[in-house]
Amino acid sequence: MTQQDPQDVTQVDLVVLGAGPGGESLASGAAAAGLAVVVVDRHLVGGECPYYGCIPSKMMIRAGDALAEAGRVSQLAGEVSVSPSWAPVHARIRDEATTNWDDTVAVDRLKDAGVTVHHGIGRLTGTGTVSVELPDGSAGPVYDARRGVVLNVGTRPAAPPVDGLADTPYWTNRDAVRTDSVPGSLVVLGGGPIGCELAQTFARFGSRVTVVQHGDRLLGGDEPEAGALLEEVFVAEGIRVMTGAELTRASYADGTFTLTLDDGEELVADQLLVAAGRTPNLDDVGLETVGLDPSARTVETDQRLRAGERLWAIGDITGRGAFTHMSMYQAAVALADITGTEHHPAEYHAVPHTTFTDPEVGGVGLTEQAARDAGLSVRVGSTPLEASSRGFTHGPGAKGVIKLVEDADRGVLVGATAAGPAGGEILGLLALAVHAQVPTATLRSMIYAYPTFHRAIETALSELA
Repeated sequence: MTQQDPQDVTQVDLVVLGAGPGGESLASGAAAAGLAVVVVDRHLVGGECPYYGCIPSKMMIRAGDALAEAGRVSQLAGEVSVSPSWAPVHARIRDEATTNWDDTVAVDRLKDAGVTVHHGIGRLTGTGTVSVELPDGSAGPVYDARRGVVLNVGTRPAAPPVDGLADTPYWTNRDAVRTDSVPGSLVVLGGGPIGCELAQTFARFGSRVTVVQHGDRLLGGDEPEAGALLEEVFVAEGIRVMTGAELTRASYADGTFTLTLDDGEELVADQLLVAAGRTPNLDDVGLETVGLDPSARTVETDQRLRAGERLWAIGDITGRGAFTHMSMYQAAVALADITGTEHHPAEYHAVPHTTFTDPEVGGVGLTEQAARDAGLSVRVGSTPLEASSRGFTHGPGAKGVIKLVEDADRGVLVGATAAGPAGGEILGLLALAVHAQVPTATLRSMIYAYPTFHRAIETALSELA
């Protein structure tokens, strides 16, 4: 880029780098408050969630769940015959969710709100100042933001340093949601939420799936019971689960991947999906010009999401959870600070999350181990969901667990897991209890509707010990 003259600098109120859900929401809100707002995004306005994450993946998962339910009919209501087809799944994602990965609607939405939008690379050049590099590599506008700059640059799929991997046409989640066909065989590298969701989906459409997980269980950030439950379900559905395994070499020839593991075993597959974490997009945004480390994995913020003078950060790069709902939550806090309005400061003791496998795995707050590591006096209560009356009547597919983690000294829940049918919906009650620090005595005094899955919470409360 060529250096622009001072007179070429445009004065605005706010520049938002990255238009994921939080950035888009914050920019629209700031414009509605009367601020002159500029948004710069190097890819698709709207971010990972609507094009490659939450929305298209849940369409895939919903389709796979429908196939699984059809397979349970013989145990409940008779006989059905189902022929899986990926075509309607691909069409829904392409036409309904992503408009063929076109962000015109999202861009127009921001423009209609009064926001100036640039596709390109926005870089900090000092406190409150941003230069824009246009998609063709030419120099774009330079802005001086009176209120400041919001970083919402998100993350991208990470690739582990495996010998030969970079020379293969492996998938990330972005490729998986765009595919118009199902591979005959698939190895999924990574047993976290993304890997597990996509592994189960493709398996239900007929792919022979192997999950290779370096940790000792699936969903390593959740309770061990949840990972064990999911592995049991996966194996029953024909998915091979390899935990404690490392990929050491990858090669590709004649349409086939050959994957060597640390124990010498070779896996052969039509496709490899790498779901081994995310890399923050902090290496090319000019952090060094405002005294921050461009090699850092997160940007530290205070309770108002301030990361420095006239600088805020929201979303994945804050390290508080790579969730759309986290970005939206932080956007509201940062917007209030930017506009000088009242808002509760950011708190993170009750962050909820859901993995949309079947069974769903929802969690909030601390796991049992995290609570013990924090030095709390811990009591734990759990119950299998299938042992409840609703689980009994539901029949096949009702496997699950409710697990509660209590700070016994204060008599409040500090964490909970709801795994099972609609686990993410059951989690709502538990998230409220953890967030509001509702006494467990009060939770015990509630009336729980019968027969429901959430009634199992009452049983888990009685098991606190």
